[in-house]
Amino acid sequence: MSENLPSTATNILKVDHLSVRFRAPRGQTVSAVDDVSFTVGEKEALGIIGESGCGKTTTGKAIAQLEHATSGEIAFRGEDLVKATKSRRRELRRNVQFVFQDPQSSLNPRMTIQEIIAEPLRAFGEWKGARSRGDVAGLLERVGLPSSALNRYPHEFSGGQRQRVGIARGLALNPDLLILDEPVSALDVSIQAQVLNLLMDLRDDRSLSYVMISHDLDVIRHVADRVLVMYLGTVVEQGPVDEVLVSPAHPYTAALSSATPPSDPSERRERIVLVGDVPSPLSPPSGCRFRTRCWRADERCAEKRPELVPVGASGRTVACFHPLDVMSRVSKVSA
Repeated sequence: MSENLPSTATNILKVDHLSVRFRAPRGQTVSAVDDVSFTVGEKEALGIIGESGCGKTTTGKAIAQLEHATSGEIAFRGEDLVKATKSRRRELRRNVQFVFQDPQSSLNPRMTIQEIIAEPLRAFGEWKGARSRGDVAGLLERVGLPSSALNRYPHEFSGGQRQRVGIARGLALNPDLLILDEPVSALDVSIQAQVLNLLMDLRDDRSLSYVMISHDLDVIRHVADRVLVMYLGTVVEQGPVDEVLVSPAHPYTAALSSATPPSDPSERRERIVLVGDVPSPLSPPSGCRFRTRCWRADERCAEKRPELVPVGASGRTVACFHPLDVMSRVSKVSA
């Protein structure tokens, strides 16, 4: 609930009771995002994690106005993007840019790198000829590519280099917030580290805020300050990334964390194997949506949907009638 949302000195983004629904065949409705609330502070990186189909990408696209919000509020610097006029929404959107997952399909193969990075500038009427060409060359160098690449085409670059081009395009309008949808999932591990380090440097240099969407918990640990855990369109837990991923309070978070290979070979974790498949979003379970796979579920979980309630004093919240002892489920035992 919004009253439990953590606050910072300045929240650049406030998402309140966001829902996104799609029409399905036979008159059915898919609730991709259901009553999701969170904030993002100035210079903060928020991670969103969960299995495929949990709604994390749809949430990111709704923030960037690439998907229509069915209900709720998406307030950027205090102005609701959902209710804003078309012209005002366009002005606000320039400050919220999206970096897509697949660096190959998200870049037009018929455009040069200069044309790709310059496209946002042209769309917003900010192309200034030679001056802008210099700005584009500077952006390319900032993301680790030579200015000599400006007249080349996407197919001439590796996956990691193409993703750097995508990041440069996202930075062209000097936004305040970047939505990063699985920005390194298509890259080799060594290249992933380079791109993540680049994102952290850019965040400091440009005072950026991030929403980082990923299924990889190690990526979230590396980049994010706070993490939002989603399951079947709902938020089940949120809070400081070190707390949530090291000592989860929600059973689903514990299962996700236990499935991640430890970075330290001497570390041992209790593996939690979930039984059953993710329910269909066309017909989600009553009450708690995770109850059909949860070993702690009882009759109460089927009757009522749990609300996010505070856990501790760090601003952490969990939506569970039977939260875990936050120090017990994901253990670290030296070999």
